Amino acid sequence: MSWNLNNHGLPFLPGYTFRDVTKSSFNRRQTLGFKNGFRVPHRPTVGIGHDPLVSEKLTQQELSELCCETPGMTYGSCPQTACEDFIPAYVAFDKKVLCYHAYFVEDFLDSPEEQYCVRPVLIYYYLEDDSMCIFEPTVQNSGLMQGKRLKRQRLPKNEHGEHFQWKDLNLGMDLEVYGVKYHITHCDAFTKEFMESEGIILNDPEPMPVYPYSKPCSISVPQYTTPSPSSNMYEFPTMDGKVLYFSALWDDTDSLNGDTRRVTITYFLVDNTVEIREVVEPNSGRIPFLMRRKKIPKKFQPVPFPSCVMEISDKEVGQYYSPKDFQLGQTIKILGRCFLLCDCDRFTKEYYQRNHPDMEMTPTEVPKKVDKPQEKREIPTYNGFGSLEDSLQNCLSLIPKPPKMKFLKMLENDGKVLQYSARLDSQYPQDEVRRFILCYHLSNDMISIYEKNTRNSGIIGGKFLKMTRIPKPGSTVENPEFYSPADFAIGATVEVFSHRFVLTDADRYVLTYLESISSQIPSHTLDSVRQKLGVGISHNQPVDQNGEAAELSS
Repeated sequence: MSWNLNNHGLPFLPGYTFRDVTKSSFNRRQTLGFKNGFRVPHRPTVGIGHDPLVSEKLTQQELSELCCETPGMTYGSCPQTACEDFIPAYVAFDKKVLCYHAYFVEDFLDSPEEQYCVRPVLIYYYLEDDSMCIFEPTVQNSGLMQGKRLKRQRLPKNEHGEHFQWKDLNLGMDLEVYGVKYHITHCDAFTKEFMESEGIILNDPEPMPVYPYSKPCSISVPQYTTPSPSSNMYEFPTMDGKVLYFSALWDDTDSLNGDTRRVTITYFLVDNTVEIREVVEPNSGRIPFLMRRKKIPKKFQPVPFPSCVMEISDKEVGQYYSPKDFQLGQTIKILGRCFLLCDCDRFTKEYYQRNHPDMEMTPTEVPKKVDKPQEKREIPTYNGFGSLEDSLQNCLSLIPKPPKMKFLKMLENDGKVLQYSARLDSQYPQDEVRRFILCYHLSNDMISIYEKNTRNSGIIGGKFLKMTRIPKPGSTVENPEFYSPADFAIGATVEVFSHRFVLTDADRYVLTYLESISSQIPSHTLDSVRQKLGVGISHNQPVDQNGEAAELSS
């Protein structure tokens, strides 16, 4: 740019500029240097190619004129004040609300006594966004739906789309909103101060009209306050939950079927009330409550004439029972019943030692009550239907319950069966060829019997007896005795419902099981099984006396 100054006044346009051919240096002077190891910038003294700068060609007077020159076209001739800061409405009028008191009249068409009702409301005007809200104060037992009548919104002023503003509100005017006229009567202090600050003079406040039908309801009804039964308020926080507990005997021998009964007397220290309960036996049919909790009068006030009252008040009672009236070993009469105080608990003794040390709380011996012998319950004879245990449950309770079972025994011996080979001991010759398998189930001590198929016998084999507990001959229904593995010796006779079976052989597992519980099995039973299984064994199959293989597993 510096070389343009050598164009001798020619315009800076294409074709009017000339290049200095004698100029050979086009570098720009360095403006950054170092001093004591720090970078130090300095202003350039010459331009590109060592041309002089423009600022050096201007005189000092020209520079001062350029600094002080202020064109009037740009800034004007008159000085102007600084602009004020702009504050938005939602900041300036935040939480500033105008409150007006108003009312509206509601007509009653179905009431023969009331024609209209005056209902007061509060009108809130929010300066932040020019919205309004109408609220009706709640009155108890008014029977009207009260509360918020109109939620916050901008209320329409006319059909041209205009809305109510704070300039349109004043005292004594009617505000018509959605077909309801609200007459404004007065406002609060903030609303009055704000309107006057904006140059609006408010009208004089008006009184709220009186609802004519509210006068009969405002007649004061005389109220009667029942005096407190105890003037000492110190008893409630200190004696709450503390009671005196006595054991006593109630002499009820004068009544029909009367007797001496055990009762408990509870004295509540918080309000000096007494409760009496009878110690009843289970399933005796008697009610435990003998007297509900209440104060017991001891002396009555003398009355000059006979009186009849439903409930006794404090005016008729001269003195109530107190802890001093409960002395162990003495008889106390409560509501016509005599109670002999026999004993008390530990807290009661400590209470009397601390508050009434002159009273001796020595317990007396309570006579033992002779229990009547219970009649033996008669159990009817077993009729044979169902098992013995199931039939017995019908005699023990009205709703029969299943008998108790030994679940642990069932789990340990599940699937374990002792199998014996047997023949039928019968007087008929055709029964001599019949062969049976007697199975004893260890899980439930039941016996099942199966008959083998015999050729040319004319009898079909199969299940002879399902799983049943079989009692021994001579056992009674009250004390039944059932067959067990100790009774199954080889050659023994087992009587099953009038059928006699003679055991002829046993399975190898029978010997293993009996040896595991040899302490519970008689020696002759165990020896008979050993002798039978240890003699005449061929191909690991026991053979009976008749030479028949005891194929018990088939």
